[in-house]
Parts: sequence; C-alpha cells; structure tokens
Amino acid sequence: MKIFKNLIVCLSLVLVSQGAAAQDTKIGVLNALQALFNSDAARVVQEELEQEFSTDEERAQELTDQLNALREEFQQNEAVMSAQEISRMNSNAQDLQVQLQLIQERVQTALQAKNQQFLESMQGNLAEAVTDVVAEGGYDLVLNSDSAPYFSPVLDITAKVTARLNEKSQTAQ
Repeated sequence: MKIFKNLIVCLSLVLVSQGAAAQDTKIGVLNALQALFNSDAARVVQEELEQEFSTDEERAQELTDQLNALREEFQQNEAVMSAQEISRMNSNAQDLQVQLQLIQERVQTALQAKNQQFLESMQGNLAEAVTDVVAEGGYDLVLNSDSAPYFSPVLDITAKVTARLNEKSQTAQ
C-alpha cells in the first residue's frame, strides 16, 4: 500500500512538472489556405480571373435570363399550349441548360487550375512567412487550424502570416 502511495505521488509530481513546462510553450494556430487566399497576391490573381472570365460570366447571365423568361412564359401559357409548343420549349430550355453547364464547367476547371498554380507558386513564400512569424513570435508549436477542433482566437497567427506575405510581395515589387 505504501509503495502504491509513493507511486501515485511520483506520478503526480511528473504530471505537474510536465504541466508547468507546457505552460511555457507558446502555441500558434494557422489556416495556411486562408493566409494565402487573403493575401495581396491572391487578390491580384482574383482580379485577373475576373477579367479573364468576364465574357463567360456575361454569357452565363444571359443564358440564365433566357431560361427564366422561358420558364415564366411556360407557366403563363402552359394551359393553352399545344404538345408541339411544349416540346419545343422543353428542348430550348434543355439547350440553354447545356450551354450554361458547359460554361460553368469550363470556368470551374480553369479556376481550379489557376488556384493550384497559385498554391504551387506561393508555397515557398508561405514557408518563409510562417518561419518569420514563428521566429518573431517565439512559437514552439504551430498547429494547422483544421486539426484543432477548438482554439482560442488569441492563438490564431493566420493574419500575421498574411501580413508577412503582403510585406514580402511589396518588397519583391
């Protein structure tokens, strides 16, 4: 029994000492994708994409407007339309939907490719920015925000990393 009590006391001391050491540990939490996509470099890429796909966006809006007009016309005139007119309207609506879907797929594929290209081009800059923030802040541990079910906002270093990325991009220019 005495050995058991001594063992418990020793284990308690070890746990308390580890807790004291852990209290001195400075922890940061980072959402790397958020840091990258909130950066000035990402805004430049976003503006380029908006310009590049403005024609597709306009065409998609036109197709959407045509589809809505076709639906309204169908709802208003369905009772007096012949089977041939209903078939023609359905065919027109399907054609418009196919065109709209093709535009959406093309834009989505291009966006994914651009995002991947941006991520790859910024990987080195992100690593440098994180290293700088960790060194300046004296962090002992940086966790990915996705792996932490909860953390205090005080631990979040994402904005600091974004600011460092912006500084580096201004310096490069």
